[in-house]
Amino acid sequence: MYALYLKEIRGFLNSVVGYVFLLVFLTACWLFNWMLDSSMNLISYGQADLTPFFSAAPYVLLILIPAITMKSLADERRTGTIELLYTRPLSDLSILMAKYLAGVSLMLLAILPTLVFYGTLYYLGNPVGNIDSGAVFTSYIGLLLLGAAFVAIGIFSSSITTSQIVSFIIAIALCYFFYDGLSLLGNYTQFGNLDFYLQYISLNFHYDAIKKGVVDARDIVFNFSFIVLFLSASLYLVKTFKK
Repeated sequence: MYALYLKEIRGFLNSVVGYVFLLVFLTACWLFNWMLDSSMNLISYGQADLTPFFSAAPYVLLILIPAITMKSLADERRTGTIELLYTRPLSDLSILMAKYLAGVSLMLLAILPTLVFYGTLYYLGNPVGNIDSGAVFTSYIGLLLLGAAFVAIGIFSSSITTSQIVSFIIAIALCYFFYDGLSLLGNYTQFGNLDFYLQYISLNFHYDAIKKGVVDARDIVFNFSFIVLFLSASLYLVKTFKK
């Protein structure tokens, strides 16, 4: 599995896709949080606080993560190279996990440089260091968990079809639905007692809870359960198409 994982990472970093992903993510965050005159501008916000960044980053990720996962299984099946993987001494789960962990690793590589934002605000604060480092740390945990959930959705979408474009569209739709869609439905107060549950099963609900500076075990368990659910569904589809 480790060899396949390294192969996937090299495939990302030896192609334009990997660097485009990193560049677009960092450029988008830089524009939204430092350059454009908007409510998400960290300078205009007037406080040494990364809240605008953590509010904008999920929307950038829910577009870019599907772009890096769309070919993980779809292209393998379209080109027939998936058959070569089946001949190796690897289980279907190992193949799936290697591709998933490669996607998570690239997402992590994209997020790490944004620590510069924290360092910048740390020294811009008056006095220096006037920033809630604990809340920033927990927010990064929440963002990593959210990104990992998006990668699981992307892998699932790629296991449905042999078309990268179709996989990309399905992944974006599912990421938005589970991040914002369910939460918005719950806010409409049209479903009675179900409103709370609609919000609770949304990724946004648990991400916002972690951003407040408290890492609750229930939020961690929900995110991991969500990831396991989509990876299990992906594994089922891989086994089905293998027959």
